[in-house]
Amino acid sequence: MTVRPFASSGDLAAKEQTLEVLADGVYALTAEGDPNVGAIEGEDFLVCFEALATPAAARGWLAKLREHTDKPVKYLVLSHYHAVRVLGASAFDAEVIVAHDNTRALITERGKQDWDSEFGRMPRLFAEPESIPGLTWPTLTFSDRLTIPLGGDRGDLELRYCGRGHTEGDIVAWLPRNKILFAGDLVEAEAALYTGDAFHHDWSTSTLDTLASLKAEALVGGRGAVVHGREAVDAAIAQTRHFLATLIREVGTVHERGGTLKEAFQAAHAALVGTYGRWPIFEHCLPFDVTRLWDELSGIDRPVIWTTERDHDIWNQLQA
Repeated sequence: MTVRPFASSGDLAAKEQTLEVLADGVYALTAEGDPNVGAIEGEDFLVCFEALATPAAARGWLAKLREHTDKPVKYLVLSHYHAVRVLGASAFDAEVIVAHDNTRALITERGKQDWDSEFGRMPRLFAEPESIPGLTWPTLTFSDRLTIPLGGDRGDLELRYCGRGHTEGDIVAWLPRNKILFAGDLVEAEAALYTGDAFHHDWSTSTLDTLASLKAEALVGGRGAVVHGREAVDAAIAQTRHFLATLIREVGTVHERGGTLKEAFQAAHAALVGTYGRWPIFEHCLPFDVTRLWDELSGIDRPVIWTTERDHDIWNQLQA
């Protein structure tokens, strides 16, 4: 029996980073399917979006950003609680760390387990893990919407909760003046979805409907290239919806007929691999995606906490 290298533990090649200036004072850093980050200039401050996995990794992003602006970071916005998005926060020296109310609760409930789990799954992203001072805690949370006035003629930045999706605490950053959306992991552009902590039915319907209604003209997803133009943004949202709908259909069919988790994984893999198999982290994500959806279909509303032991058990069951 041959088993694939666990999750992304065999992915050790460096990725090329690309910093794009999307509008005056609006920046995005992408890296060939690694987690994306961004920044928005206010009149005399910065809002940064996402923090990467370690302070050492974050300092690399900040060095590139400092080639364009020396404004201090006032707000650091965390789209959700996953370790690769938040544990680099201390490098930003932000006045305020913003997240959703549910994200704070999730950090309390499962932050340490998530840290251990993601470090094991994606070790390359954790540059100098000893630089992490501990769990990242938001200092400001909200339930529905938070508006940050950017000052001068820069308009407002709107932080919005659009419903349960990738987690139960995802938020997006919306610049209505520029029609630019930082969507976090609610939308990916040619990168596979991780749904191991997701609410598949909400995400694939009402949550994506809300994002689509913004009619963004540029979108920075959680991974993958920046998407430019209304048609391309709509296509990225549709691609995310299609992945979720296919997963729900295939796993749901096996679940309904009394099949096994392994059979559900095989059915989902067969249905998705032709379109999505070449995309970053597809093989890594799918066992965890199918397991979470199987639980959801079995009446387990909130995701079971991932631990290192559970990660390896599921991997050995499904990716053999």
